[in-house]
Amino acid sequence: MREDRRAQRPTRRRRTTLAALAGCCAVALVATGCGGGADDGEVTLRFSWWGADERHAETQEVIERFEAENPGITVEGEYADWSSYWDRLATNVAANDAPDIIQHEERYLREYGDRGALADLHEFEDVLDLSTIDELALGGGEVDGELYGVATGVNAYGIIADPEIFDQAGVEMPDDTTWTWDDYAEIAAEISENTPDGVYGAQNYGFNEAGFNIFARQRGEALYTADGGLGFSQETLADWWELSLELQESGAEPDAARSVETESGGVDRSLIATNAGAMYHSWSNHLGILTNTSGRELQMLRYPRADEEGPTGLYLKPAMYYSVSARSEHPREAAMFVDFLLNDPQAAEIILADRGLPANLELREQIRGDLEQGDAVGAEFIDEISAEIDDALPVPPIGAGEVVDLIKRVNEDVLFGRLSPDEAAERFMADVESATG
Repeated sequence: MREDRRAQRPTRRRRTTLAALAGCCAVALVATGCGGGADDGEVTLRFSWWGADERHAETQEVIERFEAENPGITVEGEYADWSSYWDRLATNVAANDAPDIIQHEERYLREYGDRGALADLHEFEDVLDLSTIDELALGGGEVDGELYGVATGVNAYGIIADPEIFDQAGVEMPDDTTWTWDDYAEIAAEISENTPDGVYGAQNYGFNEAGFNIFARQRGEALYTADGGLGFSQETLADWWELSLELQESGAEPDAARSVETESGGVDRSLIATNAGAMYHSWSNHLGILTNTSGRELQMLRYPRADEEGPTGLYLKPAMYYSVSARSEHPREAAMFVDFLLNDPQAAEIILADRGLPANLELREQIRGDLEQGDAVGAEFIDEISAEIDDALPVPPIGAGEVVDLIKRVNEDVLFGRLSPDEAAERFMADVESATG
């Protein structure tokens, strides 16, 4: 059936070469009016997204290509920075003025879906082809059988490493298919000891819940269950913070003050970006940024495991999602545009890895040769680990967006000794249950 639908879709090889984007900023913060069409059959769709100027320009070029292939459909862009985006989206949805197509994030997907704000995309599979979407990403947009979002692309969480610092320290790069947390701690400490002051084996990992999720999955647990509850034990979280303190005490990581300061500087001021750290826990889509910032060829490593034969705990995270408003006046046309974003070869060549490595497996392969060095390394890493991943993560519970700040606050208290690992685990679990309950 899917093959038949695909054959009926317009041929995407026939393109009209469009002029380079001019004046893309004119679409920013378009005055919001209900998405609709005129009496003459013209359809106007609104598409909202967050991101930097480069994403805005790329997206506008894709919009122009879609409009050229679909006369009678106009797509108006609305974009903002991350924090402003969510404030505006909440206001628009509450006012029954949501954009037709919404760029979404996993921490908020369930919330908007449960509020009835998002359409079930399964209803539009006659115009939205999902047959080539990575199953490890596709399952991440479902809640109780309804598909509230399709992944734009995927990222993987792991350890970004600087081989040059390893070499300076006289330490071999680890075999990341077998190394353990004990190996990690020993390697990080040895690098700190064998490099000049101010250079460390690793940056503190405790400010991001994604790393803990892998740690928990290695023990048969998880950050969240499918129904939105906590899926880990207090003991597992305490062990994670205990290891963090051991790394700090051994000198493998900086002291508390330096760790907090470095974290506040973001990716661009991380230890690895400034050539002051050998290992940095982050997402694969940061490889390109960090390669350019550091001026070095970086590598991506799998997370260490509890033991050599244990589960990796790895997973693919949808970078973001494309959703359709449940109140759109033109949901089929909106779904057609989502299909174009996901499945059009030339759209993929414009977007590349900006919204994660494409969720469409065929297009992921197609753009590989066009990726910059860092993104290419990230793509290779995702290829390597995909066979080791058994399942897609469930959609996080309502309120999960608050967990980002919660874990940072508690981790800071651990590093400064204001909370023991056990106390921190108890505090964090209580705070998360309160935020998501």
